[in-house]
Amino acid sequence: MLVDVFYENVSKAKMEGTLSEIHERAENVVLEFRPSNGQLMLVACLWSRWSAPGEPDLLSFAAITDEPPEEVAAAGHDRCIVPIKEEHIDAWLNPDPKDVAALYAILNDRERPYYEHRLAA
Repeated sequence: MLVDVFYENVSKAKMEGTLSEIHERAENVVLEFRPSNGQLMLVACLWSRWSAPGEPDLLSFAAITDEPPEEVAAAGHDRCIVPIKEEHIDAWLNPDPKDVAALYAILNDRERPYYEHRLAA
């Protein structure tokens, strides 16, 4: 998936670094995160097709996330998308099913942009 920005719900208390008692219970805000270099990110995703007799197929996908870099954690979020390097696109999209370690290696050799954030409009 090509992404230039992503959005996350975060606790207002975590974002502000304040005690949750001063905010309404479970009050969230939406933050917009952008890589400071302005480049598109190639986000690693997984997809699946579920089928059952007499039911329409269900196609789904999810972006792979991992522990956040410091600036995302400091903004109050506990996960972050995994942008892969362009050189790994073919290997990611056409994996060797017998070499799962190669896929983990792609995820570990990821792009690591610095994410700027702001309140989403």
